[in-house]
Amino acid sequence: MPRLPYCPPDLAEPRELVSAIRARRGGTLLNLDCMLLHSPPFASGWNGLLRAVRTELSLPGRLRELAICAVAAINHADYELHHHSHPFLDAGGTPEQLRALADVPAAAANTAQFTEAERAILRATLEMTLEVRVSDDAYAALEECLETDRQIVEFIGVVATYNMVSRFLVALGIEVE
Repeated sequence: MPRLPYCPPDLAEPRELVSAIRARRGGTLLNLDCMLLHSPPFASGWNGLLRAVRTELSLPGRLRELAICAVAAINHADYELHHHSHPFLDAGGTPEQLRALADVPAAAANTAQFTEAERAILRATLEMTLEVRVSDDAYAALEECLETDRQIVEFIGVVATYNMVSRFLVALGIEVE
């Protein structure tokens, strides 16, 4: 059960904001949106940030979605994992990798399932999510696997953003549709 009632899924106001969210979502408001819309200013900022994170980064989609799914698994954010499993698979991830994320520390060391770059992503995601700080070794591994400073910044931003998302989802008890 959510801790607050969702705004109605047929909400029409504020019109411009609701239309922008619907456009990003393919016409439908998700439970997350119906919770965010309790605060239109917050929902507006969220929509803009998440649109950029999901559609405007140079970070490869497979690595972005791997990091998002790892954050979700670490934080027990079932809603987030549910909504990002398909994008991860669509970006080239495998069902076996997705299952391996049930234990992110083990996945970060799994040379059979994950490439060196994927393991670097998982290790840094784990450190950022649990400890906030990224060790020098984990950061050096990121520098080896990501092509540009921009991609490093984008990766760090993705992990930070989806930690925000998962904490919002879990704290408010937002349910999968």
